[in-house]
Amino acid sequence: MYFAICLLSVTAYLAVTDGISSAGPFFVSGMICLSVSFRGIPILKGLAFTVFILGITITALYYPGAFLSWNGFELAQLITPLIQLIMFGTGSSMGIKDFVELSRSPKSVVVGVVAQYTVMPLLGFALARLIGFDDEIAAGLILLGCAPTSVTASLFSYLAKANVALAITVTSITTLLAPVLIPLLMKLLAGGYIEIDVLGMMWGMIKIVLLPIAAGLIFNKLTSGKAKWLQEAMPYVSMFGIALIVAIIIAAGRESILNIGFLLLLGVFLHNVLGYFFGYWMSRLFGLQERDCRTIAIATGMQNAGMVSGIAKVMGKIATVGLASAICGPLMGFTASVLASYWSNRGDDIKSP
Repeated sequence: MYFAICLLSVTAYLAVTDGISSAGPFFVSGMICLSVSFRGIPILKGLAFTVFILGITITALYYPGAFLSWNGFELAQLITPLIQLIMFGTGSSMGIKDFVELSRSPKSVVVGVVAQYTVMPLLGFALARLIGFDDEIAAGLILLGCAPTSVTASLFSYLAKANVALAITVTSITTLLAPVLIPLLMKLLAGGYIEIDVLGMMWGMIKIVLLPIAAGLIFNKLTSGKAKWLQEAMPYVSMFGIALIVAIIIAAGRESILNIGFLLLLGVFLHNVLGYFFGYWMSRLFGLQERDCRTIAIATGMQNAGMVSGIAKVMGKIATVGLASAICGPLMGFTASVLASYWSNRGDDIKSP
């Protein structure tokens, strides 16, 4: 921790005296060391991966060439297989038990799924219009809003003392509906910004979402859930994959980020936190228990940014449409950590609202 603080102090000094552009090595090293330090501090452990992603983002901004190509191979070609691998891991960890919650508590599940595919797409559209982004950047924010729930929502629901089973169910259903709903929502909301090939987008999503998840479900069935090594390894594989995807997108869209960075950061931040707000109060409106309200708030605000990156790659617009999702990853991890920590420390009102 002390070493990380020293490196970041040098970063601050150089930023003031010579400009932030001269502080690259110290800034990058300081953030990575800070991430490692957080893992050893219980109260900050939940932020370790978020800080690591921030470090990767900073690295890509300072040294974009390292994430664009290696020996003539364009690293952007790795995005689709990485997303497919993450989706396979999601499928391999799922089973019939994850869908039983649908019959036990259909009201909470329906509210969660409806909130995801109404609140977030409309917020993305409204913010894109309000801030006035360029067409492809605006389409990227809308696409982020049309995405299903992040696979990490169940983790943050657990940290918030919320309903983990509900989070898993909402995540599963919104993910399975994504290949149909995302192209239709994009045609409706983003058709004025870019041309949307509905059938082409559906087929692309089937390849990067449904087929890998189906393969994972079959693998889980054939192994009868005994492949514990895969379940233990997939979180680390997913974290590595997400970090690399973020780095590639940030590097590819570096110039756009430097030009509109603050506005895009503001748009993604508002989209994220307003998702928590409306998800929670929509659940309260329908009379759900406090645990379920917390879960739906987290599930609504947290988008599957990795999937959005894969879609942007399929569209051939990773450096523009994919920018919002790249910024969303680390930002969403930070806000979800703060919200989960707040609710966890409250922990005094988890019954009916």
